[in-house]
Amino acid sequence: MEIEFGSFSYVAVLAFVILGSIWLEVVLRTRVLVRPRRLLLAIVPVVIPFLIWDAYAISQGHWWFDEARILGIYLLFDIPLDELLFFILIPFVSILTLEAVRSVKGWRVGDEVP
Repeated sequence: MEIEFGSFSYVAVLAFVILGSIWLEVVLRTRVLVRPRRLLLAIVPVVIPFLIWDAYAISQGHWWFDEARILGIYLLFDIPLDELLFFILIPFVSILTLEAVRSVKGWRVGDEVP
């Protein structure tokens, strides 16, 4: 049986990734969401260069998106909203995963409250 998501395909994959990871915040107490400044300092330096790279690749015809699989909402420089969400959510779930491993292993990085 094949499920057809159509224009929600990209967002559906992102939702799957988030649902597969967000529980780590609650169950393992990763404390990622309660430190928004730290989270932004980790994500923004990733988002900006990749958006620039995407904008360039799209403008040169090196990169494109299947319009049948994205929402069809475009930002500046023809970057789909789905792609911006990707650049935000994938680093976010990566941080959640890293913090979950740290929580389970008891690894310290020096910023913990004594």
